[in-house]
Amino acid sequence: MLDARPIAFFGANGAGKTNILEAVSLLSPGRGIRRAGVEEMARSPERLGWKVTAEMDSLGHQHELETWAEPGASRQVRIDGKAAPQVALGNLARMVWLVPSMDRLWLEGAEGRRRFLDRMTLSFFPSHAEATLTYDKAMRERNRLLKDGVSDDGWYRALEGRMAVSGFEVTQNRAACLTRLKDAQNDSKTAFPTAALTLQSRAEGELLDEADQLAQALAQSRHRDMAAGRSLIGPHRADLGAVYAAKDIEAKLCSTGEQKALLISLILANARALADEFGAPPIILLDEVAAHLDADRRTALYDEICALGAQAWMTGTDASLFKALAGRARFMEVHEGTAGSEIIESDVI
Repeated sequence: MLDARPIAFFGANGAGKTNILEAVSLLSPGRGIRRAGVEEMARSPERLGWKVTAEMDSLGHQHELETWAEPGASRQVRIDGKAAPQVALGNLARMVWLVPSMDRLWLEGAEGRRRFLDRMTLSFFPSHAEATLTYDKAMRERNRLLKDGVSDDGWYRALEGRMAVSGFEVTQNRAACLTRLKDAQNDSKTAFPTAALTLQSRAEGELLDEADQLAQALAQSRHRDMAAGRSLIGPHRADLGAVYAAKDIEAKLCSTGEQKALLISLILANARALADEFGAPPIILLDEVAAHLDADRRTALYDEICALGAQAWMTGTDASLFKALAGRARFMEVHEGTAGSEIIESDVI
């Protein structure tokens, strides 16, 4: 049984620390911290499926949560013994995370930044997942028509209408998320640099003010899209821009340490905004985050987590990385046993 304090897991690489965080992340809507499909999470080579259960204290109420998937089947959720959609998990607790795969966020393609933004947006608007799924499904169907050279106007109008409504919701949710993050950064003193964020457009039709405008833009782009075999405009092509505010430098041009600090700053701003809006701080998952920070920045990160009152689940290879949390957190040593990972509470700190 865990209390509200942060938890630091330490142990050798491959001991299973990240698996713990992934299991916790599945208690929120979406694919979890590694974005693995349900089949990928099944134990190999047995392929027996998987299940995560938990008891959660949410805003003073106790809940029993279960989520699982059998081989060849989609993921299921049960809350207090009753079947529920994944989105319902977001109504019980909010969750934010930072994992090593995000370290190159500012250097790689726009897809990763959109995914990062959508995860933050989902933390504020659990229904954002449904809007993005609806948009993506309609876009895939439209792309099939484009590749096959289909010219039936009725089919396109129906799909473009669905893309327009859901795509407009996606864009509005993203913009609202950025506003909340900006306010959370402006209203707080922090040891981490502030990132000025913008939702950027690479083509006309990506950031329109009305759903009808997006539908019209999609219709006008149909011939060009058919030549390309895919939809060339829409929120699926938007990008997240970030500038290190104090230096007025784009994030992609910052040092590796500055880029990491900007990411942490955004996760903390996300957490502060959620604490104000939801009524409780989110669960924070930080995989191997301490190894990339100097001692002062590690202490600053831990201080902000504790000030939030957030239950943060953190991993690292060495217990010394969490020394500044002594007396304020629980420490768990993870090692590989004969039957899998074993967790032992430790007082070595």
